[in-house]
Formats: sequence, C-alpha cells, structure tokens
Amino acid sequence: MDDSSRTPDCWAVVGGGILGMTLAHRLAQAGKKVTLIEAADTLGGLASAWRLNLPEGEMTWDRHYHVTLLSDLKLRSLLKELGLEQDMIWRKTKTGVYADGQLYSVSNAVEFLKFPALGLIDKFRLAFTIWLGSKITNWRKLEKISVESWLRRWSGDRTFTRFWLPLLRSKLGDNYKKASAAFIWATIYRLYAARRNGLKEEMFGYLPGGYGRIFDRFVDVLRAEGVEIQLGQQARQIYSTLSDRQCIEFADGRQETFDQVVVTTAAPIAADICTELTLDESDRLRGIEYQGIVCASLLLKQPLSNYYVTNITDEGLPFTGVIEMTTLVDSAEFGGCSLVYLPKYIPANDPALKLSDEAIQQQFIAGLQHMYPHFHPTDVLDFQISRVKYVMALSTLNYSQSLPPMQTSVTGVHIVNSAHIVNATLNVNDTMALAERALPMLLGAQTPSSSSARAMVSMSS
Repeated sequence: MDDSSRTPDCWAVVGGGILGMTLAHRLAQAGKKVTLIEAADTLGGLASAWRLNLPEGEMTWDRHYHVTLLSDLKLRSLLKELGLEQDMIWRKTKTGVYADGQLYSVSNAVEFLKFPALGLIDKFRLAFTIWLGSKITNWRKLEKISVESWLRRWSGDRTFTRFWLPLLRSKLGDNYKKASAAFIWATIYRLYAARRNGLKEEMFGYLPGGYGRIFDRFVDVLRAEGVEIQLGQQARQIYSTLSDRQCIEFADGRQETFDQVVVTTAAPIAADICTELTLDESDRLRGIEYQGIVCASLLLKQPLSNYYVTNITDEGLPFTGVIEMTTLVDSAEFGGCSLVYLPKYIPANDPALKLSDEAIQQQFIAGLQHMYPHFHPTDVLDFQISRVKYVMALSTLNYSQSLPPMQTSVTGVHIVNSAHIVNATLNVNDTMALAERALPMLLGAQTPSSSSARAMVSMSS
C-alpha cells in the first residue's frame, strides 16, 4: 500500500502558550494535521500581551516582564524563522539592589566590591559560589541537596542571610526550604550561557512591538502550515473512544476526536482533564508544587531609576522586585511613559491571589513611596494587575525523579508542560528547548490505527 495516500495523523495540542505553539509548529512541519486549543481568547499564555491605557489612547505590551538574552539561541532561531530576528534591539542594562533602605548599583565588579551590605570576605565567597555554580555540569547531584545547605556551605551564613535568603524568598517565599540546590544552579547557569556560547558579553534584547508582535506573526505562520487554532475553548475531559482515538470534551459540551493529544497545561490541570491516567501518574502530577504570581504593570509619568531590575533584600515590601522596562525598551513604545513591573511570587494557594485590585494597588503604591522618595501616586497613569495561580514548578529535592514521563500510560495522550524543565529556569528560550526535546518522543508515538493493525497481525500469525 502506498503510504503517500494516507491521511496525516490528527493531533490536538491543548494549551496555546509558547510551548503549545512551538509544538504545533514542529508537528505541522513534520506533516501532522494539528489543532491548537486554547481556553483564553488569545495565544501566548504567560508571555501573552495586553492593553495598557495611555493619556492619548491605548498601547499593547507584554502582560508579564520578559527579556531575551543574546545567548537565547532557541528563541533567536525561532525569531529568524518568523522573519523577526533582524529587528531585535540589543542593549546593556544595569542592576540595582535595595538593601537597608538604600538603592545600590551592582552592575559591574567594581560596584559589587563597594556594595556595603556584605563584607569583603562575604563578597569573595559569594563570587566563588557563583563561579562554582557556572562550572557544575552534573546538576542531578544538586537535586539531592537543599538550596539552603548548598549556599550556606559555599557562601557562608552571613552571605546566605544577607544576600541569598531575601532573593530566594522573593521567588519562592517560605517554599525555599523545600527547594533543591538545582534551583539556584539553573539561574547561575543561564547567566553564564553567553560565555559558554562563545559570546564576549551577555546582552539583553527586545523586539519592537513586544511579544504581541511575535505572536501575531507566529499565528500567521501556523495557519499557513495548516494548523487550526481554536480560541476560547476549555478542555474539560479527555478520554479514549471505542476506536482507540482520544475524545476531547469541552466546557460547552462540544466533543472532538483526535489520534494523538498533547496536553501542555500545568500539571494539576492536566491531572484533572486526563481522566484515564493511572493513580501513580495522577498523584505525581498533583504532587508538583507551583509558585504563582501577582504582577502589576504600571505606566508612570517619569522613571523610578536607571536599573532594569532592582533586587530587594529588605523585608516588609509588598512586591519582590522592581523591573523597569524603559531602561531597556525605548520609551517611545510606551508613548514616552515609563513601564514598570512589580512582581510578587507566592505559593499557588496563597490568599494574595484573591485580594482585590484596590487592595493590591494600595499596598504596591505604598511600597514604591517607601523605596523612591521622588515617586508620587499622581505619577501613575495606569495600574493593571495579572494573577496567575500556576507559574513555576518548584524544584524540590529529587525533583526530576518524581516527575511522570511525558508519554503517559494512555495510548495517544502525552503531557508536556513547563514542569518538565528540570535543568533550566522557566523562560521562553528554555520552554522552547523543552518542545524540541519532546518532539522525537511525540513523533515516535504509535497512532492508534497502526497500534491496532500491529495487534491484529500478531494475533493472526
């Protein structure tokens, strides 16, 4: 029989974030018939764009803060495919630290040595810890050690308490006590990626128009490849049919069947909708702990500082960092205003996710007044809040060993999500690397029809 006459396998990718879009793109390139399904009204997930209000109208920019590194080769390769890479703008940025009620620049080695919150020996031990982390390649060993134990060993108690602990709490809250040393290793390893890739220095970049422009172009490419995009469609349940295909039942009662389904949603959601998983698979998915986020986007009349990111080591502030995009992105993108993100990373079940916009705004504005004496609430032109329950899977002890495999026990059902990023940080580049890593496994999966055919041949012989 001539295989060229066969209908391509029908695939569904559930979840239209950058992971789902990349998988749909690669599957379509491999000759599969792909449907991309997203519960929201837009694609992009955590990297999606939204509208902010300017005095003279509206503007579109990223809902959460993102930056592209010169060493983000997977992302840059995709941008080249999309015909956008040549438009990237690359710049050097500065880093600040807010410690003991003061702002300090730590943008180079000289400024770091002058940083008063640590003594000279503390600084050398800190620098050695970072250097050591950049040289480690066997990250699996670090999964067996708590992040606190590892940092105290190499940086010392004072440096851990004064420097590392506030930063860990800013990302993980009290969950830092559960995190393995692989968490901080992954962060350090990414910062040194430029040197490993032969680049002279690390640069930060952005695309004019932000991720909204990237996704607009990506959608055009997906549709040209024949990918069907379904927005506003929430998958409620996935189950096997009598013909060994997979049926997706949607929240509105609609049903659609496919040969293969790839679920890219957060692990607890995947466990809810994939109803035929084994108890072990379901328990493993539900056992993954997540950090959520409350992130405010502010348009201001004037800048706060000249630092792209300000790390906060003082306790008591309502947000865990300050990211001023206008130190990287031309302010013309924002109508001459300054765009600032104020993230607060919290456990997925934290009550802060249910606080009203008014309560969050009041707390965050007070925090800015505390940090920046020149700031006044009348400087705020727009203040919008994003809440996401499942952002980042917590890298706990022996994390990679507790993950369920991407290919499930159910024929035709695969779960690939950001929780499978086991040796990197959660960012767009490493999310795309996960998609590339998962692709051979997906393409090697048997279709239900071929599986049934092989079974019939076996029975008849």
